[in-house]
Amino acid sequence: MPSTSPPFRILLISIHGLIRGANLELGRDADTGGQTKYVVELAKALASCPRVAGVELITRRISDPAVSADYARPVESLGEKARIVRIEAGPPDYLRKEELWDHLDSFADNLLAWMQQQPCWPDVVHTHYADAGYVGVKLAHMTGLPLVHTGHSLGRDKVRRLIAAGLSLDQIEESYKMSRRIDAEEEVITEASLVITSTRNEIEDQYELYDCYSPDKMVIIPPGTDLQQFHVSDDQEQGDGTMFRDSLELFLKDSAKPMILALSRPDLRKNIVTLLEAYGESKPLQKLANLVIVAGNREDIRDLDEGPQAVFTELLLAIDSYDLYGCVALPKHHTSEDVPLIYRLAARSRGVFINPALTEPFGLTLLEAAASGLPLVATENGGPVDIIANCRNGLLVDPLNKQAMAQALLSILEDRDRWTEYSENGVNYVAQYYSWQAHADAYLRQLELLVQRKTPALGTSRIQRSSGRRGKAIFTAIDNTLLGDREGLDLLSQLIRQRGKDCLFGIATGRRLDSVLAIMREYDIPVPDILITSLGTEIYYAPNWLPDLAWAKHINHLWTPQVLRAILKELPGLQPQPRKEQSPFKYSYHYDGNLAPSLDQIRAMLRHQELSVNATLSFGQFLDFVPARASKGQALRFVAQRWNIPLERILATGGSGGDEDMLRGNTLGVVVANRHREELSILGDTEHVYLAEQSHARGILEAIEHYDFLNL
Repeated sequence: MPSTSPPFRILLISIHGLIRGANLELGRDADTGGQTKYVVELAKALASCPRVAGVELITRRISDPAVSADYARPVESLGEKARIVRIEAGPPDYLRKEELWDHLDSFADNLLAWMQQQPCWPDVVHTHYADAGYVGVKLAHMTGLPLVHTGHSLGRDKVRRLIAAGLSLDQIEESYKMSRRIDAEEEVITEASLVITSTRNEIEDQYELYDCYSPDKMVIIPPGTDLQQFHVSDDQEQGDGTMFRDSLELFLKDSAKPMILALSRPDLRKNIVTLLEAYGESKPLQKLANLVIVAGNREDIRDLDEGPQAVFTELLLAIDSYDLYGCVALPKHHTSEDVPLIYRLAARSRGVFINPALTEPFGLTLLEAAASGLPLVATENGGPVDIIANCRNGLLVDPLNKQAMAQALLSILEDRDRWTEYSENGVNYVAQYYSWQAHADAYLRQLELLVQRKTPALGTSRIQRSSGRRGKAIFTAIDNTLLGDREGLDLLSQLIRQRGKDCLFGIATGRRLDSVLAIMREYDIPVPDILITSLGTEIYYAPNWLPDLAWAKHINHLWTPQVLRAILKELPGLQPQPRKEQSPFKYSYHYDGNLAPSLDQIRAMLRHQELSVNATLSFGQFLDFVPARASKGQALRFVAQRWNIPLERILATGGSGGDEDMLRGNTLGVVVANRHREELSILGDTEHVYLAEQSHARGILEAIEHYDFLNL
């Protein structure tokens, strides 16, 4: 029965790598691989469905002479109902994904600003990889939109394998920024309404490593394959791959022999050096077939990054060591348009495709090769297990067992009937299980269950309140920020009163409303236009301190205070603060670091219990728990939207851990000098965060001068 619901609008987010609609530079580096191809083809496949009104693929805008100008285009059409939208974040240069973490808050702020300018909002946000997941959680909290996530690869699994490869935890952290990646993955897996995986192995062997492991919200939808591109040769296509075949003549003595084809990035995890060694140690295999390794593009190995350079160096040393000249090809160049032709060329030679990776999250190249008629040999770790089980078209091997790898290749190449059976099975079953149409249909069935048509979410209502000429704002915390230097406070108060006609003034604090009002009277602080209290769970507007009821309704999502209290009651080192410090959406405790679990351990425990909570430690002794959608930073962004004030024109000041997300992103962040400043030391290298040399209110005055804020 056809669906009667309105067609979906889908927002896909994939931030790193080089993404464009055609001529994808697959294999250019570790960030431009299967994921970039997957998200582009997913966008096109979904847009072709009648049940989809539009798809927008959001990525990062890059303006760098080292890469194509295509990646600087703000918008690129992918067809009638799909487009790529590129959002600025950080410097314009092309950056490795490990270097993007400090710019993701700006990406989220810029993306939300872009969304607010669009005539229609999406029904769902679907993030790809941990960096996009980090952004997606922020969007979901601000807008209330359902969040779908696809991990592609997972940090905890990668750590496990890097340790097995001999790297220390310090080396892993330095190279891969793994702690930030895993934190983001924990958060997005917790907050996502749906996690899409490619294989059962992902769920059972990889996601199971996470504190928030929830298999009930994970579904398997294997990626699709473009069967118009990847197919078997017919009689009219005997010229397929002629240019590539000619390039092999430079390497091979007898290019007519069957081809053992490996196609991947030059990455140590792809394990192609072990494949070459397996071939080099098997004389029967050398006699029977050529080995062709297609590993990205290069001009001069010496100009490559350290990782690819190490792989090619090892390959060349192994070729020399085993004296494999004339039977191994390592071509220097190929384009994305060449890839289908390469598969068909290998299939016409009655060759075999091999993926020897140490682990393979899915294995899109296996599907492409199978659709082209190539039998498979693949790693037994990860997605290939499901692919070969479904397609019955190859053999699984231990990627570290060179003898087993060689024997699997020989058993297919030497048996013509087996080769034909595997070839035909692959073509037939890929069409049955792994077409993009099958993927899109399964995907949309899941969205039907997930998306309920209700009134617009909080962030989508775009309610705006006029601020007259006041197009900028100052927001400050109180304790150890605004207070601590009475003379400095008087100077700041005088400035705020003088500029009140063109600058909003707001206070964002962990204190309750009554406590804030008492401090304002005691210290003669100017009356704020806005009060964000109880750590971002309450918003009040002057002069009568009317509460924002829409905000209260928004943050109540999945808030279960009774369950939270019962769990925290069992923990040592936590003592509830007095009743006057508590509020309906904030539970506050005194924290004794000598007795209590660490903050990371407490967060892990809450994830185990599937609680959607923000836990914040301030001044090393005050531990607060609020709903996941609440924080000073999220409340500030909601207020900025209400008053139609760009974040770039908001000076946000703080001095402890509870202020962190208020200072991140596009606000003009200020960390004043005080003895608890180390809680915000992580912001030292972040854009738009100024570390003032002076303390308390004088630090705010210093930052106003630093940013030339009054003249913005």
